[in-house]
Amino acid sequence: EQLGAFGVVLNSPVDNETITGLRNLIEIPVIVTVVSEDTDIEARMRAGASMINVSGAERTPEIVRKIREKYPKITIIATGGLTESIRETIKAGADAITYTPPSSISMIADKTALYRSRENAAAGSARVTEETSSDVQKTE
Repeated sequence: EQLGAFGVVLNSPVDNETITGLRNLIEIPVIVTVVSEDTDIEARMRAGASMINVSGAERTPEIVRKIREKYPKITIIATGGLTESIRETIKAGADAITYTPPSSISMIADKTALYRSRENAAAGSARVTEETSSDVQKTE
């Protein structure tokens, strides 16, 4: 807290006793990760969770929808994926989306591969043009 944290996110295996202990120790929000709609949300909230973080991979929108139906007032953060799954998760009732963008290394690798494929295509096109013009010269 004193170093600027605005909240703490706990992984799904955390027990309710730990949530309560942490809640009694800090003043910032305690966010508990949920990976299944079968999690006892009420027990998590009674233990001191301030909000829920849903992280269910491709099932995230479905999990959010089921939690939102049962607990309309709980704040739900959810992990995001591709644009379409983010939209679906928001429609399902998520209040916020967390998103991990690709690393700069991965983005540079993708761009480099694109540039190389363009250069290879251009070089291949130039070879075809050279071969075609040399064939034309032979026939003349």
